[in-house]
Amino acid sequence: MRKIDWARKLTSRKFWAAVVGFSAPLMTMLQVSDSTAVQVTALIMAGGTLIAYIIGEGMTDAAAADYTTGKEDGKDA
Repeated sequence: MRKIDWARKLTSRKFWAAVVGFSAPLMTMLQVSDSTAVQVTALIMAGGTLIAYIIGEGMTDAAAADYTTGKEDGKDA
């Protein structure tokens, strides 16, 4: 069984679109008001954007740190 790369998954726009694509019809089925559904959808997308930014910056910082220390792919140069 392959291990899930959560950092990559959480930075994927397709993943967040799928989350919204699942939750919006679910809220419709549960007869949630339109304004609440819009607010929840906006909150999911805003959270997804924030998570993707934080993880992306962390990955960039880690790569820059490896570059400045002379490491590539976790091995000493």
